[in-house]
Amino acid sequence: MVAVQRRNTSQRAAISDLLSETGEFASAQDLHSQLRSGGSTVGLATVYRALQEMAAAGDVDSVRNESGEILYRRCAQPLHHHHLVCRSCGNTQEIDAPHVEKWARTVAQDFGFTDVDHHMELFGLCAACSGTT
Repeated sequence: MVAVQRRNTSQRAAISDLLSETGEFASAQDLHSQLRSGGSTVGLATVYRALQEMAAAGDVDSVRNESGEILYRRCAQPLHHHHLVCRSCGNTQEIDAPHVEKWARTVAQDFGFTDVDHHMELFGLCAACSGTT
């Protein structure tokens, strides 16, 4: 496998900086809007392409929300982890789930699979949005 050399453009830097400032998952369209409102002339296609490349390189995490839209976030935890995401406000908690890891390994072994990868996101309402705080 050949490593793809990514150009470090001003647009990519602006997207990366915005993701560093944003603690919640955001869509490419939302990020594009924020960049444009800040005076950037970056195109939506450039934002999509940069986010896809950053996710493929492991620089950002991506999740698919309940409507199927891909959301992106720069996570504090660089190692494998999962997310608990509020459907209302987007509040996101990074979670470790060792029991899920064990379950995934067991299921893979039971069916003779190797080199298995998985992603798990839980969507619900945070305490503030559900009124339980």
